[in-house]
Amino acid sequence: MDLSIIIVNYNVKEFLQNLLHSIEKASLKISKEIIVIDNASDDGSVELIREKFSSIKLIQNKINLGFGRANNQGLVIAQGKYILFINPDCIVSENTLDNMISFFEDHPECGLAGCKILNSDGSLQLACRRGFPGPWTSFTKVTGLSNLFPKSKIFARYNLTYMDEDQTYEVDAVSGSFMIIRKEVYEKVGGFDEQFFMYGEDLDLCYRVQKAGYKVFYVHTTQVIHYKGESTKRSNIDETKMFYNAMHVFVKKHLSSFLVVKLILRTAIGFRKLFAFLGKRKLAFLTASADFIFFNFSLFVAEKFYKSVTNWVGFDVNAYVVIYTVPALLHILVSLFSGVYKKDVVAVLRNFGSIIISFLILTSATFFFKQYAFSRAVVLIAFIVFFVITTLYRVALKLFFKVGLIMDGAMNRRTLIIGTDGEAVNIAEKIKMQNSYVHSFIGLIGNTHSDTGKEINGFKVVGSVNNIKNVYTDKKINEVIFTTREFTYAEMMSIVSSSKSNNIDFKIVGSDMNFVVGKSSVTMLDDIPLVELSYNIASPSVRILKVMFDYILAVSVLFSIYPFIYFLSKLSGKQTEFRKFILAVPSVLSGKKSFVGLKEFHQYGNTDIGKTGLTGLWYIDDGNFSDSEKLDIYYAKNQNVWLDLEILGKTLNKMWNKTN
Repeated sequence: MDLSIIIVNYNVKEFLQNLLHSIEKASLKISKEIIVIDNASDDGSVELIREKFSSIKLIQNKINLGFGRANNQGLVIAQGKYILFINPDCIVSENTLDNMISFFEDHPECGLAGCKILNSDGSLQLACRRGFPGPWTSFTKVTGLSNLFPKSKIFARYNLTYMDEDQTYEVDAVSGSFMIIRKEVYEKVGGFDEQFFMYGEDLDLCYRVQKAGYKVFYVHTTQVIHYKGESTKRSNIDETKMFYNAMHVFVKKHLSSFLVVKLILRTAIGFRKLFAFLGKRKLAFLTASADFIFFNFSLFVAEKFYKSVTNWVGFDVNAYVVIYTVPALLHILVSLFSGVYKKDVVAVLRNFGSIIISFLILTSATFFFKQYAFSRAVVLIAFIVFFVITTLYRVALKLFFKVGLIMDGAMNRRTLIIGTDGEAVNIAEKIKMQNSYVHSFIGLIGNTHSDTGKEINGFKVVGSVNNIKNVYTDKKINEVIFTTREFTYAEMMSIVSSSKSNNIDFKIVGSDMNFVVGKSSVTMLDDIPLVELSYNIASPSVRILKVMFDYILAVSVLFSIYPFIYFLSKLSGKQTEFRKFILAVPSVLSGKKSFVGLKEFHQYGNTDIGKTGLTGLWYIDDGNFSDSEKLDIYYAKNQNVWLDLEILGKTLNKMWNKTN
């Protein structure tokens, strides 16, 4: 037998199905066996294998044994001349297995090898070729010097980023997500060291292979895609801690004389966890820091202003340290417990509430700390200034920088489907009909230039694989979906590899066309029933805010520009879309309509999902790929004041462009 393929699976059923499908296409010229070790998945992975891949040798564990220990279970029964370890969230090209076996046949000195591994955006996955973590290499990795100087032989020795990814050469180690070993080498050095639960076991195996007199190679002539970390996402594993603990075990085992390395790695675990925590909450951290600065600035302004209009002498200089630290920190603490600093949220109303609470606490505290009871008027002025500043910068973040808004994310999903056959059109139709997602563009990519411009079942062919980079730019594409019938995996790899600088999320349709896998999610193409959906707009608090927003804005318009538009329309006899919009404002004041709302009234079950609107997603959408009911449902699910303001802004911009 040529090849034994060992796959350790944990709760990535859809990815596993795509991998197995790609392996079948890549193994037509070789004899093989596939061994899947399932580490106690509960997502239906085992049932999938039994139903659709009955020829696979399945080992079902009752608990998650980890990567190395599970692979060793497969090694015990492997019969192939070569043994491939591959992660379930990979896709192989049609030539991958043939090329790798040919490389081994041509290089008898090679005991273990890996190939070029791509991320889902086409960039090189750095772990596919590495150096061992010696003292200096560990130091440059932990301190970030390797990232600062990626082309330096001195600083970039861990990920070898100074070396050409399109050349084949000997390396210290390759990634365990795709590595092939000769069976005779395995029999000499043994399997994975089970001290490593996850990470590091591939480094350790590569090290032992070289100690046994064999070489380890990075082979660039074929490539795979690896959707890194999918199994980890579905577990409660601390990935950062696990990685650095594995590095520590490796150093202790092979480089135990280097005590400085042990100290570096232990320190790294703490710092990396801190940086990971701050990285996930960077918006909250930045807004809290800004609030601290603006609070003290407001106190400073209030002091100077009050001194200029009264005989007050100002704060006691000796109390400056307390005055410019304690009140600001108190407000940050109140805001934290009030939910102002949530991850990926810019809170405006909660910030207003926390300011009121902080003001009451500080003014009350002066009764107990008489030495700091300088002037409540100054405190009041400071809080008014602080409220204005923090409200304005939060609104600016939402409206101008799109922080915390949804339309530049979920609403601006611009998708290409590679293919023009029945499968591609079927996928396009399924995506169009989904209620969970709204795509602002869906187009097809043909095999040749002659397909460009054709329309197939309402979907336009906007380019070919030969000019796809131009299509990315012209159509502002951020998502590409491959079908697996019209294009080979090798062609997919080529497109992905050539597009690494375009920031595209590449996804692959499952072989039975009911799901799409990508770097951040598995998208099911068969939606759940509408009655199971929840709607923001049905919330009483959201309804109250929306009514207040409508009435305040309607009154403002009626007493400002409405009279001018009314008389201008009467005198000219012309009605532009903007004029019609303004003249319809009384219907908002009467409660019949909302400024932003649905195109048509809908009710699902006992849920009333809102009023019709003067504008809405249905107005700003181009109407080619999203029907109005779907947009109305999406709006009802996600409605908030900021979404309404964003839609109003896009509406006015569209009306202005039409007028001009």
